[in-house]
Amino acid sequence: MRQRLGELRGPGVRPRPLDARALAALAANPGCRRRALLDGAGVDKAALAGALGSPAPFGQSQFALSRGNAFEARVKADGGADLLRLLYERMGGGAEAPEPGRVSLPDLSAAGPEGRAARTALALRDAATAGGWTLLDHPLLTLEVAGSPAYLEPDAVVVHPDGGWTVVEIKSFPMIDGAADPAKVGAAARQAAVYVLALQRVAEQVLAGTGRAVTVRDRVLLVCPKDFANLPTAEAVDIRKQLATTRRQLQRLTKVEDIAGRLPPGTTFDLRLADDGKTATRPAAELAEAVEAVEAAYAPECLAACELAFHCRGRARAAGAVESLGRGVRGELGGLRTVEEVLAAAGATSSQDGASPDAPAAEALRRAAALRAEALAAARCGDRGEDRTEGPEEVPACR
Repeated sequence: MRQRLGELRGPGVRPRPLDARALAALAANPGCRRRALLDGAGVDKAALAGALGSPAPFGQSQFALSRGNAFEARVKADGGADLLRLLYERMGGGAEAPEPGRVSLPDLSAAGPEGRAARTALALRDAATAGGWTLLDHPLLTLEVAGSPAYLEPDAVVVHPDGGWTVVEIKSFPMIDGAADPAKVGAAARQAAVYVLALQRVAEQVLAGTGRAVTVRDRVLLVCPKDFANLPTAEAVDIRKQLATTRRQLQRLTKVEDIAGRLPPGTTFDLRLADDGKTATRPAAELAEAVEAVEAAYAPECLAACELAFHCRGRARAAGAVESLGRGVRGELGGLRTVEEVLAAAGATSSQDGASPDAPAAEALRRAAALRAEALAAARCGDRGEDRTEGPEEVPACR
């Protein structure tokens, strides 16, 4: 399977690692086999979108990255004193407060991602039995997604004296008057849920190896700048809902090997980069044919989470697919799959429906079309200064 995924990327192309943000976006749209395959194979979707002529005009600025790194360094300064103080204030419970110099800071360095993940698992196991406070700075966790391993790196994981584990998310968006942007908090919670799932996998390994049950807490610590300063503040976020949703959605993903097995022979997403390592030399038509060989499930929400979203949106619009109007609209329309079918149903007569399962949707469309025509006619009459007191039957005369 590794060889097959390497062929999909192209010879000599290193796989792009999956992070928690990408996994959270993938879990939000588990029906998209295209993203599942490209992410599982480690394909650079941003470069692929650029070669297709539909680059994604979003991303984090270098200024935001620098600001975030500086804030994280401040939070973790002095052995993570501020971070542990905030965690104890919000989630300390009955344990003793962490004291400077008595917090364990294990070294997690190792060769390669497999070595770092193994070193992290060993450090977590030792800390769970040590009975003190332990801070793991940027541990590396593994999680199997659609049959393919993903390596995840949370900002920090804290081990409590009772052996429990807490995920810490450090973000650069502010908490103003004790509250942050709900949309950003929700995104951080979904990202933290992926980390908690990976930690639960390590906890199962600890239980199998030592017989000691470890609690992975379903409340994470979100650390942000206070108001408009650079001073850290924090809030405990309950992620039970996000955790259940993410677990269920990731389990629904079709395995990568099943998707790859249905591809036409010779399918590859290789860009055939030039000597500069950046310029794609493969014709866009060939790439588009390879991409279209994998089924996609486009929705407008993809625009904020997937690099290929603009390409998929263009294809959905060209095909007249109602998915481009949103999942809510798609659900209301039943078996009507294209805009042409919707317009035809809106102008059809009741006798044409018969026993069709789309009859309720068609009836609602006809009613909406009639109301729209009536409203437009009334507006035109008003613009002409006509007295429209004769009722709806005078509508045709206003046209």
